[in-house]
Amino acid sequence: MKEAFRTLANTPEPLFALGYMLFPLLALISAALGLWMIVTGQTIGGLVVLFTVTQALAFGAFWAIGRRRRILDAQ
Repeated sequence: MKEAFRTLANTPEPLFALGYMLFPLLALISAALGLWMIVTGQTIGGLVVLFTVTQALAFGAFWAIGRRRRILDAQ
């Protein structure tokens, strides 16, 4: 399992899918969920979703994009 993750983290194609498609889409969905929770009265849960889940997915996208850029520069 660790070897499979290493090979995926060292090739640009999966990092493209993660950085430009999957993580941003999930961050957008979780941001909408957090805002909906705040609007419907679940303030604490909505803030937790906005400040933790959404930010983690956004930073994951930036990590994948940066990692892909470093791999492409090395090639």
